[in-house]
Amino acid sequence: MSTAAHELFATPPAFCDGILHFAADGVSQGVLADRPAIADGDTAIRTIDERAVFQTKMVADALRYMTLQLCASKESGHPGGFASSADAYAALTMLGHTNIVTEVGHHAPGFYSAMFLDGSLSVMDIHTMHDLQARFRERGGLLGHLSGAIPGLLAPAGPLGQGQHFAMAGAYLNRDRLFPCTIGDGGLGEPYILSAMKHFHTSYPGVTNFLPVLVWNGFSQEHHSMVSLMSNAQMTAYWQAHDFGNVILVDAKDFDDTDQPGAYVDSTQFGDAARMAFTQAVLEGAKAAADGAMNGELSVLIVKQLKGAGVHARGAKSHNLYPGDNAGKDNIASALINGALSPSAWALVRTNMERAGGGPAGRTVVTEFERILPNIGTLPTQAFAVGDKAVPATAMAHMVAELGRRDPMFVVTNADGNEASNMKPINDALKIRHPTEDSLYNQTPEGQVYEPLNEDACAGFAAGLSLFGGRSLWLSYESFAINGWPIVQTVGQAMAELRRKTPACVTMFTAGALEQGRNGWTHQRPEIENYIGGQMRNGNVYLLYPADANMMQAAYAWSVEQSNKVISIVASKSPLPVYTTVEQARHAIEQGASAIHETEGGNGKTIVFAVTGDMILLPVFEAKTKLEQAGHRVRIVAVANPRRLFRPGDVSWQHAAESDDRFMDDATFDTLFGGDVLVGVSGGGTIALEPVMLRSRAAARELFGWRRGETTASAGELMAFNGITADGLAQRAGELAG
Repeated sequence: MSTAAHELFATPPAFCDGILHFAADGVSQGVLADRPAIADGDTAIRTIDERAVFQTKMVADALRYMTLQLCASKESGHPGGFASSADAYAALTMLGHTNIVTEVGHHAPGFYSAMFLDGSLSVMDIHTMHDLQARFRERGGLLGHLSGAIPGLLAPAGPLGQGQHFAMAGAYLNRDRLFPCTIGDGGLGEPYILSAMKHFHTSYPGVTNFLPVLVWNGFSQEHHSMVSLMSNAQMTAYWQAHDFGNVILVDAKDFDDTDQPGAYVDSTQFGDAARMAFTQAVLEGAKAAADGAMNGELSVLIVKQLKGAGVHARGAKSHNLYPGDNAGKDNIASALINGALSPSAWALVRTNMERAGGGPAGRTVVTEFERILPNIGTLPTQAFAVGDKAVPATAMAHMVAELGRRDPMFVVTNADGNEASNMKPINDALKIRHPTEDSLYNQTPEGQVYEPLNEDACAGFAAGLSLFGGRSLWLSYESFAINGWPIVQTVGQAMAELRRKTPACVTMFTAGALEQGRNGWTHQRPEIENYIGGQMRNGNVYLLYPADANMMQAAYAWSVEQSNKVISIVASKSPLPVYTTVEQARHAIEQGASAIHETEGGNGKTIVFAVTGDMILLPVFEAKTKLEQAGHRVRIVAVANPRRLFRPGDVSWQHAAESDDRFMDDATFDTLFGGDVLVGVSGGGTIALEPVMLRSRAAARELFGWRRGETTASAGELMAFNGITADGLAQRAGELAG
């Protein structure tokens, strides 16, 4: 029925302004939709009766319709995947479970539709369908893939295989809530989704209040999914093999009364009785899975239904809209007309969704509130004397151990082992979480150190905890961190958009390339510093290079006090000289850089070494001696917090939550880096020295940094292989000064 005719049936609610098609009230509507299934004052349906089933079906139909029209309004977006999950989403909502995350960024228009229908988007001044369409996939509105900044949505979703980490983090921090996570069978081809959940369950067997919801629709983005040929028995066994004892599988094929071909069918094509039976099965399955998850049994809900159910196309062809795919196109218009709801149905859907979970998700889900954290006070530090040797990683480890004692929910994640990174005090104090009790290996079922031997799982859980309001720390070898970094990058962008404070996502990467000579190039991948360094312009990403053990402690102390930031510390696990006092170290982290050596007197040219790192300072100091003997004045500046060294206009700080507009002023910069020659030196990537090179006025400049890995007997030999030696530094600096 067209818009022109909707007044024949009722006046649509105001939020429906912009909806293109309405239907008449059906025969069953007067009986089964005479009042909301979620009663006033309730947060969920009380029983699964015919009324609840009928209204759950209405919610699913509303979500499908709105998702398709929303995408058609911009001739872009992804309606097909969410369409096949709409029944599961509707069932969970009617059961009052609204802390829903997803692994599938392409389901964004469906999630936005849900947030619009429950009223959450009103705080964004999105009140009508016209408003929703105007703001969809536009700057300052509803971005193409999910963001945790949208009211009611708990976490971002973009790259596949991340959503389960958010669900597990939410469950860990909030044991009284269920955290469903929708997973597409296209994404299920990424095996770490299930392996991550299995390891989490082994480590935290009592935390089962997360619920993966597999949207098994047979297709991925452009082709059949890799699990499309599995039988129901095989899929059930697949989940059982990963510790899921409560596997609930609802197959639309079992209810098909239209003889649709193939293993995957569209429930919206069923007759009324079959649709009701299927919806009831989904509702009952969702309840059984949710109840199991909340009562200590690892559970999964699998809904098997053809991709694109109820929208303009089926299979992978339903995945995406392209230019020209507007609401007037035949197949889209037909789907919208066939899926239209009556005005009274829209009103009922909104009422149920407003009541589900205790109110609009934008006012009730856990991430809409700032989490109350234990007061950890000031962490203890050790003042190392200038000239002594100390291990930076170990100095930080003692602080981490004490933080864990003061905050029992704090989690350290590590794949390669803390002992291997000279951070054993963490294991001694906090213990590795493991079902096998063994004091020799610091193992206990109640430990705070999570070691899944998978960097994606380490990074995902740690980042998820930070995003959801908890404290965490991801420790890794620098060489392997790239395997987990993308989810930290995702969370970092989300943190920049949040309307609430949350602890910074802190990482520390040890065993830099220079310490890994004997292991060869497989353990020498400091290029990740360039990856992270390139994100410093985002506004809330920080890459810290403490020059010694005192500065390492200052770096970590600063990091745990920050909010809505992503902070990565790069340092060594070897005994190295101490160059700074405690106060100098703190100043360097806060200011961005600090001079750790300056030649007294002398009339020669001034050569400035700007250095990121700690071990790399060894050849720099040797070069300093050679240059001073040649009559030059040398200043060595430790670039500790290079984000502070950018000019304010270089960084999008003003767009970040908890915005940080502290940048080194020109006078201070010139005092530190002013000279006749500037030589930048890094043991890893050189991009962190970019702000120094941008602002320096030195007429002569040079840059030394990592080139490639090799098997060597010592760090010195590896540095020499990369062209970083005392002789080479001194010679080049002398040439520039000449």
